[in-house]
Amino acid sequence: MSLTTEVPAGEAHIAGIPDATEPYGLFEAWFADATLREPNDPNAMCLATTSADGWPSARMVLLKGRDERGFVFYTNEESRKGAELLSNPRAALCFHWKSLRRQVRVEGTVERVTAAESDAYYASRPRGSRIAAWSSIQSRPLASRAEFEARIVEYETLYPGEAVPRPPHWGGFRVLPLRIEFWQDMPFRRHDRLVFERKGEGWSTGRLYP
Repeated sequence: MSLTTEVPAGEAHIAGIPDATEPYGLFEAWFADATLREPNDPNAMCLATTSADGWPSARMVLLKGRDERGFVFYTNEESRKGAELLSNPRAALCFHWKSLRRQVRVEGTVERVTAAESDAYYASRPRGSRIAAWSSIQSRPLASRAEFEARIVEYETLYPGEAVPRPPHWGGFRVLPLRIEFWQDMPFRRHDRLVFERKGEGWSTGRLYP
């Protein structure tokens, strides 16, 4: 059974969500559509974390890996989000593809990716981004832009070639889904919502009122 419904270009909001027994195939189909049709950053997602004492915070990050284990992004582990994930390893993600009128929400626990995974992704980044990972004391107060630019020059001097090692405080996190919801815009607010919840090694599924 196809996980997508053929509709005219620009009218993706007309089609409802097909039935499915697991969420990953449906996510891949929607992500492929977004990659082709979403104008900017189809892999952008809102990441929500919570501090140890219950204060929530949210920000946009980029999805850098996905499979049946979960959804991966990379960051400075000493940043606010890194500290919150280490103290309270639960998170929520939200993909919103406005041009497709679709949304995917993910809730789950969080684990660090392996050092080998972080090394491999870090090595794939442009040199400037690798230098920035050293230069930015992420989420800490910054007296002036000039201070940050001076730190960039410092690390460009320290690592003048392509061999820029991964900082020990920089790595990846994987959100392990316990719940995934697909939302499709429909006319007159008759939206379609399909939700999957983890049950042992499989998933239960059902629809929600919009």
